[in-house]
Amino acid sequence: QLQASGGGLVQAGDSLRVSCAASGRTFSNAAIGWFRQAPGKEREFVAGINWSGDSSYSDSVKGRFTISRNNAKNTVYLQMNNLKPEDSAVYYCTARSFMVSRTASGYNYWGQGTQVTISS
Repeated sequence: QLQASGGGLVQAGDSLRVSCAASGRTFSNAAIGWFRQAPGKEREFVAGINWSGDSSYSDSVKGRFTISRNNAKNTVYLQMNNLKPEDSAVYYCTARSFMVSRTASGYNYWGQGTQVTISS
């Protein structure tokens, strides 16, 4: 089970950190992905972190977002800096075994999402 939290309303240029808390004994073997979906748009890959800690990012957030994990807390964080209005969306965390996939269909488990809204 995945629980996303930390979303909110901030201004352009601000920072926000969203968290994904997972339950289960196999968290350390899981790859965690963050996707986002804006109204009328498809769900898109934002960032992911492999079981080994290697991370990957979409071009639109590279250099602004940082994903990290704390296996002792079964939690993955997405630090979002220099936020832009186009970053506004519902952010979902998702999990699969070991390696990150950039496609939503590659994941087995999804959290409920947290709303991130950036005002200009």
